[in-house]
Amino acid sequence: MKPAPNLPKLIERFFTERLMRQRHVSSHTIESYRDTFRLLLKFAQARLHIPPSNLDLRDLDAPLVSAFLDDLETCRTVSVLTRNLRLTAIRSFFRFTAFEEPAYSAHIQRVLAIPSKRHDKRVVQFLTRPEIEALLAAPDRATWVGRRDHALLLLAVQTGLRLSELIGLDRDAVMFGKGAHVRCLGKGRKERCTPLTGHTIATLQIWFQEPSRNGVQTVFPSIHGDRLSADAVQYLLGKYTAIASARCPSLKTKRVSPHVLRHTAAMELLQAGVDSSIIALWLGHESVETTQVYLHAYLAIKEAALAKIKPLNGRKFDRYHPGDQLLAFLNAL
Repeated sequence: MKPAPNLPKLIERFFTERLMRQRHVSSHTIESYRDTFRLLLKFAQARLHIPPSNLDLRDLDAPLVSAFLDDLETCRTVSVLTRNLRLTAIRSFFRFTAFEEPAYSAHIQRVLAIPSKRHDKRVVQFLTRPEIEALLAAPDRATWVGRRDHALLLLAVQTGLRLSELIGLDRDAVMFGKGAHVRCLGKGRKERCTPLTGHTIATLQIWFQEPSRNGVQTVFPSIHGDRLSADAVQYLLGKYTAIASARCPSLKTKRVSPHVLRHTAAMELLQAGVDSSIIALWLGHESVETTQVYLHAYLAIKEAALAKIKPLNGRKFDRYHPGDQLLAFLNAL
């Protein structure tokens, strides 16, 4: 009987040939898939008592992969979403293996048949206009760091750039003058241009007058002249959210992340009457369906639909609005 294919060689070709050379995926995808296989191989070694370098394709069967996914949820307490992301990486490898080793198609199909788990889809979080204004006012613009952070937050809220796109911006990607815009390489290596408002242009022009640190051309450098890390942006956002909460208490109930600022940009466009297909182009979404989540979160659209419904009893169907708190207190005396 022909020996089963050597698993390490298949995994190596999957990363170098399929992901890097053929698909040219981003470094973030490589890191995510790498971490998945690190966890999977360690689990297989503990379960089968075989070193990862000695595993063959038959060792990674459907029962073992299912047990690995269950272990992620029970022992590592990951979310269903993370569990499904790990499964996506494994499926991608086995689809590659189906072309490399067609003789093992039955084995491969049993792994590919492992279903994703359904999970709750929450309404997207976003900031209201008073919350945006409070957050943008939080940085101390008398300092270099404060001016940098104010420009960063304003650009994030206005353009909806992803965190990786934001910290990866160089100065030559920002175009001023007529048709001012910012150019970035987004998810799936798709380049897009996002227009800038007059206020954002003025803020960035002032910020660009600051001397660059260590000669770097990144738009938002650290105090040492390096690119800001994702953790640094999350930290400064948390710091300014805490400061802004004193001015706008509703921020205390929200966990503000860089992606919430991206959602906020989308909701600002939606509330301004921009079509969802344009918002999809603005955000760099692969499909317009991805943008539909903002329609679910936009309550005003649902209220407008509610106003068009003819009530069963013939009376006008108004949405409930709470009365004045002071009058309610007096009436209760």
